[in-house]
Amino acid sequence: MRGWLRQAAGGLPRTFWLLWTGTLINRLGAFVVIFLAIYLTGERGFSQSEAGLVIGLYGAGGAIGTMVGGVLADRWGRRPTLLTAQFGAATLMVCLGLADDYREIVAAAFLLGIFADGVRPAFSAMMIDVVPERDRVRAYSLNYWAINLGFAVASVSAGLAAQVDYLLLFLVDAGTTLITALISLIFLAETSPARPAGQRAAGSASRAAGSASRAGLGTVFRDRVFIGFLLLNLGAVLVMFQHMSTLPIAMSADGLGPATFGGVIAVNGVLIVAGQLFIPRLIAGHDRSRVLSLATLIVGIGFGLVAFADSAWFFAVTVVIWTLGEMLQSPSNSALIAELSPAALRGRYQGVSSLSWAAGAALAPITGGFVQEHLGDATLWLGCAGLGAAVALAQLLSGPARERRIAALRATESAPAGAVTTLAANAAPGAADTPVAGAAPVPSPVIPPPTVAEPVAEPVARGGRSARDARGAHSALAARGDHSARNARGAHSAPDARGGHSARNARGDRSAPDE
Repeated sequence: MRGWLRQAAGGLPRTFWLLWTGTLINRLGAFVVIFLAIYLTGERGFSQSEAGLVIGLYGAGGAIGTMVGGVLADRWGRRPTLLTAQFGAATLMVCLGLADDYREIVAAAFLLGIFADGVRPAFSAMMIDVVPERDRVRAYSLNYWAINLGFAVASVSAGLAAQVDYLLLFLVDAGTTLITALISLIFLAETSPARPAGQRAAGSASRAAGSASRAGLGTVFRDRVFIGFLLLNLGAVLVMFQHMSTLPIAMSADGLGPATFGGVIAVNGVLIVAGQLFIPRLIAGHDRSRVLSLATLIVGIGFGLVAFADSAWFFAVTVVIWTLGEMLQSPSNSALIAELSPAALRGRYQGVSSLSWAAGAALAPITGGFVQEHLGDATLWLGCAGLGAAVALAQLLSGPARERRIAALRATESAPAGAVTTLAANAAPGAADTPVAGAAPVPSPVIPPPTVAEPVAEPVARGGRSARDARGAHSALAARGDHSARNARGAHSAPDARGGHSARNARGDRSAPDE
């Protein structure tokens, strides 16, 4: 048992455990999202469509928050972005609980979505900064485990709190968010990768590398492989997010109250807490696209069976099924997104990645509520099964293109300083034909695929070594007078190993205020 714990949790950096602790505390009090649909329809008396609009605008605010948060995480820094979003979310949570008028509720939900999801890109980028690639599957699984441990406790606790006073949901949620913000304020340091001094000494290569860090969101949206993957993720999110919007309404229609819903949905968290830490070993060595395809298919089947559920135990069985798919999907999805993100643009890539979750949070309750109200429960849940099957097939078909992109990024980040210009142009989406201003033409070096991946360790500590490496590589190229394949092969090696992509926070992706 001790050996298994060391394998599952040993060797991860202190910053990761601080992030993990904040996640757990925040999730223990994450009451509002779980019961927002019931609160709006039961306590406030809004229709299903009106409630769906409020939840949808919360998701729309989250979409804006992830975009802004991603840019700020790269330009302003991970830590200040994290703190601003966390303190703002705690304040707006109280405002939403105290709002009476429908327009006030709509506005508060929208603003809360901006700040709550603004946390996510900075949180994700910070985790990638400090956790080496070989350990990311374990780190994402541990974080996902903490999210769901908190979710399981919060589901039951929120059901009990709602029977006393719905305002308690908002106050407790705001309180745990505030505690998480204080942990970030007191203990977390900035983790953004330092700009290597060697880039300044490497002439045109430095300008090529520097242009990557100054690239805008357009660079991310021109990455067709990455955007294609996010569209598939959006399809899966549209299915999974029904558990927070239309599922509680369906259970209420069958005469099951908030406490029953809390107990049923807690099954999801309990299963993940009990089994998530075994998932990395289970999926190790398996093709990532097949894992994601199988996971999405299982999720679709689980939600499809809700069409036939009419009792608490039957609803619980459906939760068990789609939870198994979620356990496979979440870590694989998160780690794959990390590998598809260039180091200089991590904040932006994580922000656009979170956009697929935020868009799902906005669209799922609106479309689901509309279908449920006008076409009926059976159409909604069977439609979820069909969408899950379609996404599963698309994951299989698109897998090879993602693996080629990951290999290209690894080669780019493992290249010597003199080869940065050419490789960056080849790896950057839409940039292959764009020369770097002021740079002399450089023949493309022949670089064999790296056998290991560059570690993502404490970035500041690597800064000096990076500068020396860059200067050494530049000098060697100048001395030989060419940029041959021999130079490229001998200039750089990377000590980290990991094969395959894996996992990250997904309920954290479950939508908005995960981390």
